[in-house]
Amino acid sequence: MLMQQSRIVRSVVARLMMGCMLLISGLAQAAPVSTSTLIAPQSVVATDAEREKLMNLIQRDDVAEQLSAFGVDPVDAQMRVADMSAAEVADLNQQIESLPAGAGVIGAIVLIFIVFIITDALGATNIFNFVHPIR
Repeated sequence: MLMQQSRIVRSVVARLMMGCMLLISGLAQAAPVSTSTLIAPQSVVATDAEREKLMNLIQRDDVAEQLSAFGVDPVDAQMRVADMSAAEVADLNQQIESLPAGAGVIGAIVLIFIVFIITDALGATNIFNFVHPIR
């Protein structure tokens, strides 16, 4: 008798499990997803971050003064940044990051100085009197 009750319980549990699996499988769907659909939410966040970076740059006092010196109202510049497309914002940020800072000018001058010393030492030029050619 205990054996028969055990079979009945197992049968009922198995049928309940099959019913649950059928319900779940009817709710689940699989479909191909395009790459642009997956990337779109990330690019919105990245664009917002880049736009915020430009806005912070325009709000700096030294940049606002320079914009005013060129005849551009900083508020108008902020409105233009707000109206820019994502590609324009990314392009402008890339151009700003590629510009040399003030240290780049000093580095370029030092590089030119070293090149002239080397060419003087090789005898190709005679710019500095304190450098004697190797020949």
